[in-house]
Amino acid sequence: MRALVLLSFLLIPVLEIWLLIQIGGVIGGWTTVGLLVLGMLLGGWLVRREGLKVWRDINAALASGKMPDRELGDGALLMAGGALLLIPGFLTDIVGFACILPFTRPVVRKVGNWMFKRRLEKMAAASPYAGINLGMPFTPPGASRPEEAERPSGPVIHGEVLRDERREPPEAGSPRPLDPRRTS
Repeated sequence: MRALVLLSFLLIPVLEIWLLIQIGGVIGGWTTVGLLVLGMLLGGWLVRREGLKVWRDINAALASGKMPDRELGDGALLMAGGALLLIPGFLTDIVGFACILPFTRPVVRKVGNWMFKRRLEKMAAASPYAGINLGMPFTPPGASRPEEAERPSGPVIHGEVLRDERREPPEAGSPRPLDPRRTS
């Protein structure tokens, strides 16, 4: 995963420069720069407009007592899209506009949720605690009811908790005993 991130940080600028050279060769250098500036200005206006809408949606969700999970996800996508639009280049502008535009944002959100869920499942499977049942009710994916779930195996030790209610509170100034079972 780290290698993929490092590779993307090296590969994306090279692709952006190559694409800028190719487009500049076809439509001219000043026109290319004009398109980049126009994309930044349009993106800034869209981020502001959609950001205000997302802010109102968050406040409306909170006022109704609902957790604004979708709205917060939209806010994160707007921030990421705005940051991508600040980077000069056409590839980052395309991805940035996909994160900002209201009709493409749900698709990007679904793809992001799918990727996040997949990554979380891989991390959980690789965890040293994977497969440990801590006595909590758990319904495995194949079972339809908790009764069909596999019960924890091993010995059951029955016991009783006893409290010594005869203990007197410690005197003022005396050190508190380290062992709560000792009263002296």
